[in-house]
Order: sequence, then structure tokens, then C-alpha cells
Amino acid sequence: MKYNYIVIEGCIGAGKTTLAKMLAADFNAELILERFADNPFLAKFYKDPTHYAFPLEMTFLTDRYQQLKNLLSRRDLFTDLVVADYFIDKCAIFAKNNLQQDEYNLFLKVYEIISDFLPKPDLLIYLYNTPENLLKNIAKRGREYEQEIQAAYLESIQENYLTFFRQRARFPILIIESNALDFVNCIDDYEKIKALLQCEYGAGVHRIL
Repeated sequence: MKYNYIVIEGCIGAGKTTLAKMLAADFNAELILERFADNPFLAKFYKDPTHYAFPLEMTFLTDRYQQLKNLLSRRDLFTDLVVADYFIDKCAIFAKNNLQQDEYNLFLKVYEIISDFLPKPDLLIYLYNTPENLLKNIAKRGREYEQEIQAAYLESIQENYLTFFRQRARFPILIIESNALDFVNCIDDYEKIKALLQCEYGAGVHRIL
């Protein structure tokens, strides 16, 4: 293993948590999972985005910071392997999509202070998928508050991810075209992803598979 802190990212329904769990189990790594279910504003946001977007994004930001700070501060990121299913910068990505401009400006001030105190991943894997496939995955897992999500919203979030990566890629980012991959049920597909972890990449965006 050439990396010590690996992040799996993707749009809603991309399978990032599933892949993070699989890799952490295979490599005996510390697993960090996002505590999205604890956010009291998430279900309310999907029903009334305008009213609940700002408290939702602020709650996510502070909770993610607290979780990462507590867990990563106990690890030696030079020797221990950590796999997470999110990174702190996703706060800025979702906030840009969901907030009004004045709210976003205020949010960024807090985000930039907080994010500077956390280590950046050695490698980020982004699972790219079509909105149509993401909606199928969302329907399959059956979370009631997600069932009204529209393809246009997913497309907008994903585009914000890609723009952010292009503008602020300070570490290696692998974008995996996962539309035709089934890493859960096909061992060959999963092994392809695992093999990527044995390669070295420079900072920036790399499209893979």
C-alpha cells in the first residue's frame, strides 16, 4: 500500500460507503464513515431546500470537522492506514450548490478556517456515475427522504465536484468511470480498483477505467 489516508467520494448513490467498507476490511484499515443520519435537517432539506439549506450545511460542516479531528488526531497518518467515505471539502461543494450567494459567502469563511486544521488525503477516489444510475441506486436502498431527489440535482452536484477538483486538486484524485463497474458483485471489477492503490500518482485529476 502506497497511501495512508484514502478517501472514497462520489455523488449521492455512487456507492462510496460500500467501497470504503470493502477496502478497509481488505487492508485492515481504520474506517471513517459519514454520520449523515444524525443530521436533524437532512429530511427537512429535501422537503424545503430554501429554508433548511443553510442549517443543513453548517451542521454537516461542524459535525464532519469534529469527527475527522477526533479520529485523525489519534492516528499516525505516516504509518496507519485510514479509509474514509467523505472528505471535508465536500462541504464547500454541496454548499455552493445549495446555498444562496450571501449564505455561501458566510459559509466559506467558516469552512476555510476549519478545513485548514485537517490533513488532506494522500489519495481520493471519485466514483463517477450517470444521474440515471444514481437514481436507481437511491431507489434501491430505499431511504424515504431521498426518493424525491431529481436527476438535475444530482447532475449539478456532480458537476460541482468536477469543477472543484479541477480548480483545487492539491492531492491525487482518481475519477473512476463506474457506470459499467459492479465492484460489489464482480470480483474482477473490485480487483481493478484495488490495483489502482498500488500505483503512484501526482497531484491533480486522473481519469481511470
